[in-house]
Amino acid sequence: MRIGELEEHFQLELDEIYDGDEAKALFSLAAEHVLKLSPSKLRMVRETSLTFIDFQKLLSILNDLKIGNPIQHILGEAHFYGSIFKVNEHVLIPRPETEELVDWIIHDLESKRNIHLLDIGTGSGCIPITIKKYLPLTEVSTIDISNRAIVTAKENAVNIGTEVKFIEADILTYKSELKYDVIVSNPPYIRALEKEAMHKNVLSFEPHIALFVSDEEPLIFYSKIADFAISNLTEDGFLYFEINEYLGVETLDMLKDKGFNNIELRKDMQGKDRMVKASLV
Repeated sequence: MRIGELEEHFQLELDEIYDGDEAKALFSLAAEHVLKLSPSKLRMVRETSLTFIDFQKLLSILNDLKIGNPIQHILGEAHFYGSIFKVNEHVLIPRPETEELVDWIIHDLESKRNIHLLDIGTGSGCIPITIKKYLPLTEVSTIDISNRAIVTAKENAVNIGTEVKFIEADILTYKSELKYDVIVSNPPYIRALEKEAMHKNVLSFEPHIALFVSDEEPLIFYSKIADFAISNLTEDGFLYFEINEYLGVETLDMLKDKGFNNIELRKDMQGKDRMVKASLV
């Protein structure tokens, strides 16, 4: 079978789960992993015949996709801000929206020195490791409640060549005397009422502890992290959040009520309220 024919077969077989563009993108990721072809190169070799082994590998990926398994879990890796991160069922798959948050922080800090940064909720480590990679003079620490997530993040830190301090703790109860110039978090923020609108591969294969909060206390992590920041930010420090697109106003009001100033809300590339920056001065 030719590469182009298998791409069309992917789209046909995944039609009930993904739209045409999504299925095409999934095939591109699978082909890059198996055939070592970039997306641009893939378009140039559509008429090339697949070897039997490569055909079987790609067909196996398709079968996993058909039962809802995320492509990142099938391949065991996810692309994030120019690096490849190991991912598994213990960590949240890095999202493009989080890349936008990281990009904001990197640009804000690139001219500063002697920065101490704390990430809360490390998961795969995509936020702290990427910041450390691009701002190597920044001292980066990160917290997660999950030991298995920390194991994965530590492996990513080694693979990407960064030094990050890992802390296993629950931010809802964690206390520290240390001061940080920057605190950043992408905490759980999806309410139970939003589950029906979510893709089944997220619900079935990604860790719920990293995703969901109750409908009654949707900002519980934001409130606790804001309280932690009040005690642990330096005088001119900043707090950054990735937020629930439906709770932008509520998040800003919470921060204002706690005494934060210079609050900036940014939209992501899709025009959704997604990121917040705030300070105490």
